[in-house]
Amino acid sequence: MFTLLSQAEPARSIGDVVTSIFANHDALVHSDVLLDNLKSLSIVWAVVFLAAGLVCMLHGYRFYRTFTVVLAAAIGVFAGFHLGQSIGHPEILAASLGLLLGIGCFPLMKYAVAALGGLVGSFIGANAWTSIGALLGKETAPDTYWVGALVGLVVFGMLAFILFKLSIVLFTSVSGSTIAVMGGIALLLQIPGLGENVTQIIRQPRGQAVIIPLLVLVPAIIGLILQESQENVHQDSA
Repeated sequence: MFTLLSQAEPARSIGDVVTSIFANHDALVHSDVLLDNLKSLSIVWAVVFLAAGLVCMLHGYRFYRTFTVVLAAAIGVFAGFHLGQSIGHPEILAASLGLLLGIGCFPLMKYAVAALGGLVGSFIGANAWTSIGALLGKETAPDTYWVGALVGLVVFGMLAFILFKLSIVLFTSVSGSTIAVMGGIALLLQIPGLGENVTQIIRQPRGQAVIIPLLVLVPAIIGLILQESQENVHQDSA
């Protein structure tokens, strides 16, 4: 127990870890960067990520207003922290931007959902573009990830105005799955012996660009199906 706690001491702040992970828009494909950052995530934050991600993935539509505000505020906090590192006082800028985006969601909920849906869509598109390019042996795919990101941004952003419910289910399933998988991997990396095996499996030459995206994709699909079935049951009972 004491060994785990000693290894769990974070060498960097949570803001630094998260901004380093998402410095690349196709973050799931860059397994080396992802693993190096998740190793410095404490057990407490790993559990928080895992629990929050599972709740968002399985019950996102039921509490979509809460999750929209929380996700928008979190984006503001980490974006503010990243910007604040270059101009000074990152904590103040992070708190201010997070509060601004969180409060701004209340009168603009539909547009906030569309914005988050577009961001999640661009995240999916960027990772899919680079992963497929790696499988096909396209060395230029990582440099042109913005093509997939742009397609995902447009498609998912417009989806929020056409199929509002489906857009919410999609962005909560994908974002929740991403957060939960990162928390789960961070927990596994803290276990002596097992962490090294996890690192070796993920860093296999052939699977490096697809293992983590698949780990996110499968739970996201499960979450999407479960959320859709839950809402259909509620509608039938009503």
